[in-house]
Amino acid sequence: MAKRLMEWDPTLKFSVSATTRKPREGEEHGVHYWFHDHAGFRALVDQGGMLEHAEVFGNHYGSPRAPVEEAMAGGRDTLFDVDWQGGQQIRNSALGRDAVSVFILPPSILELDRRLRARGQDSEDVIAGRMAKSRDEISHWAEYDYVLINDDQDACFARLQAIVVAERLKRERQPDLSDFVRALNREFEER
Repeated sequence: MAKRLMEWDPTLKFSVSATTRKPREGEEHGVHYWFHDHAGFRALVDQGGMLEHAEVFGNHYGSPRAPVEEAMAGGRDTLFDVDWQGGQQIRNSALGRDAVSVFILPPSILELDRRLRARGQDSEDVIAGRMAKSRDEISHWAEYDYVLINDDQDACFARLQAIVVAERLKRERQPDLSDFVRALNREFEER
């Protein structure tokens, strides 16, 4: 869904996560992830360089703060693909007032297992670990602003697009709206 959203709206900035896990075949440093050893990752956390971070399946993951703040300063929305721990930390951070959270549920546990296997990226042990952890992950659904069921990928994507559009149209997210309304009022006075 994240990839499709980026293709739909190229103005979105994707938050490239940092991790201590080893790169998979074809993954590039700075493109797919920022790959760090444990000491380098810990140093980033200690220096306040991570917006959120967590240990997942024995590896550390996190969102570097600087690129997110840079995108926000430039008026760009940033898309995160994080687990519930990361989402919670982002919502509780100084940037949280601007966060919109979306939890995407699988249509069934059987389908979740099928999709993990179809990706062809993980060993049986990793898939088993992800499946075991999925119950805990899913238990956090009620903490999110929006919850989508990914039963039909096209329909789920359309609902995700609708969320982005609606959130951007909120009054408080339209910085030029006050000036526009003032200009309308001046037109009344000039009549």
